[in-house]
Amino acid sequence: MERSSPADWRAVRRRRLAAEIVIVLGLSLGASAVYSIVSLVAKLTANTSLASQSTSLNGALSTREWLDFTYQFLAIVFDLAPVALAFYLLAISGVNPFRKVGFDLRSPARDAARGMLLVLVIGVPGIALYFIGRAAGITVNVVPAPIDAYWWTVPMLVASALRAALTEELIVVGYLFTRLRQLGWGRWQIIAAAAVLRGSYHLYQGIGPFLGNVVMGVVFGWCYTRWGRTMPLVIAHWIIDIASFVGYAWAVATFPELFRLP
Repeated sequence: MERSSPADWRAVRRRRLAAEIVIVLGLSLGASAVYSIVSLVAKLTANTSLASQSTSLNGALSTREWLDFTYQFLAIVFDLAPVALAFYLLAISGVNPFRKVGFDLRSPARDAARGMLLVLVIGVPGIALYFIGRAAGITVNVVPAPIDAYWWTVPMLVASALRAALTEELIVVGYLFTRLRQLGWGRWQIIAAAAVLRGSYHLYQGIGPFLGNVVMGVVFGWCYTRWGRTMPLVIAHWIIDIASFVGYAWAVATFPELFRLP
């Protein structure tokens, strides 16, 4: 019987890792990226300009309160299943996934400080980039969900922000960086690929958010390769999305004249 050589085993392992990555992304943000690309194509081929179109953020899923709550709660829970899958796959490969990607409570004060720094570096310029994109006609009007619909609306939006932070940072950074390194990819190859992926699933908002999220992906990816921890990224992403989901909705409702393009 012919024995497999070490090179054969490495080739098999690489194919398995590549297939695993495709499956995890296909069940999560890779699928979101494909739908976003299709959405952008639909917007660009419509009879109206990109700037005159809009997309809703965290819109209601039912006109009945209890159903809206149930659908939104279940969406958050099931959207976190791919995160659990990614961590499970890392665990059965012989590592502690929480420690491997730096998602633990070993240094909470440092993680919080680094997270706040990233909010200032990424969050504030991101707001400016949105309005620049709107003025340039490359970003659609993002319509936030009203924050006064029900008593549970704001807590649900905060939970949705956490869902986005966990899904994006733990899959696109923690899991994907680990697997691509095991495939032999270089540091900047990984950072660039993950950044483009991050931007691509925001394409439904237009070209501006794509570019902004690519920049965010480069910064977050570089920080992860320096710090070896996703916890600061999750903290920063959570705060930025709370500001987007809750703060932006409040600002639009309170100062509508500031958000009207001339």
